[in-house]
Amino acid sequence: MTLSSEEILQRLYDETLTGNAPEVLDLTRQALEQNMEPQTLLFDALIPSLEEVGARFERGDFFVPEMLIAGRAMAGAMEVLRPLLADTGVQTIGKFLMGTVKGDVHDIGKNLVNIMLEGAGFEVIDLGVQVAPEKFVSAIEEHQPDIVGFSAFLTTTMPMFKANIEALQKAGLRDKVHIAVGGAPVTEEYAKHVGADSYAPDASMATRMAKHLVGDRSGQSQGAQALEQAVMKIDETLRKG
Repeated sequence: MTLSSEEILQRLYDETLTGNAPEVLDLTRQALEQNMEPQTLLFDALIPSLEEVGARFERGDFFVPEMLIAGRAMAGAMEVLRPLLADTGVQTIGKFLMGTVKGDVHDIGKNLVNIMLEGAGFEVIDLGVQVAPEKFVSAIEEHQPDIVGFSAFLTTTMPMFKANIEALQKAGLRDKVHIAVGGAPVTEEYAKHVGADSYAPDASMATRMAKHLVGDRSGQSQGAQALEQAVMKIDETLRKG
């Protein structure tokens, strides 16, 4: 049965609220097949739903698990919407090589950063999770990025930042790239301790930092602005969790 636009928006809102990721993804694809605008899905369903999640958390009606699954459900929808919202026809402003460090399989934060970077005009080379130092070295030699991002979600994997940097030094690559680090337990103090060039607490700050480093371009499309707002809302939800 074909749903009307109003029904799709209501169900997107409801299913995001309950964190039903497969249904959110299916509804997003249905909406696009019916030529609904990505911005409409964001501003009339997805973002309002996460705002309600936050309100319920503050009232004590929702707890950490509900926050996390709602944020992840919307993040799944963003993977589909991202290509439609990112700026198109704009020259790439830089290369950003990204990966979650060896021993760590968490990727939602990394993926949010990737979404915003691509929306801002970066070419993102995502190495995935459990990336060993030698793989970072090889990828830097191949792609010659402007910035390299190391992501870690666990305190036990944060020491891999230093191991990665030492590997780059040994390969003679350390001075050729800007190294940024981030992840839930990471602090600016720790980033300085391991020798990183910068630290970003969330996807929005990571993107602003990257744009500043390579030289910002004037203006953003409405789609890119919507992309940034949506990712910031997911970031906010996950940080509360």
